[in-house]
Amino acid sequence: MKKIKKIVTLLLIFTMLLTFVACEKDMPSLWNEAIYTEDTLLGEGAKTLTVLVTAEDKTVTFTIKTDKETVGDALIEHSLIDGEQSEYGLYIKKVNGIKADFDTDKAYWGFFQNGEYMITGVDTTVFESGQSYELVYTKG
Repeated sequence: MKKIKKIVTLLLIFTMLLTFVACEKDMPSLWNEAIYTEDTLLGEGAKTLTVLVTAEDKTVTFTIKTDKETVGDALIEHSLIDGEQSEYGLYIKKVNGIKADFDTDKAYWGFFQNGEYMITGVDTTVFESGQSYELVYTKG
């Protein structure tokens, strides 16, 4: 009888672990809405721009070949960002298909270069070939 109880207990524990792992996989992820989930090369222009997109614990690197002048124009050219124009410039609401909704959960897209928060927006930031920027999903 003790042997049967041990087997039943072990089976219950194993079933609970499997259920936990299955539920963990089904949890919603911001990346479920992403257009690209792997590092990607886009475009054919003369200048090269690198943009790292980070959300949750994942980062995807976009290497963009473009003739555009600003970071925003290069990203818009490849439908990587979407947002609204405001008196302060483009307010980014989506990056790579991932939505940040400040009104709902205080989430927004932070714009950085070399780990420093940019004081200019993507639509006014002129870049030179080889520069790198980051767009980071942030909850305030």
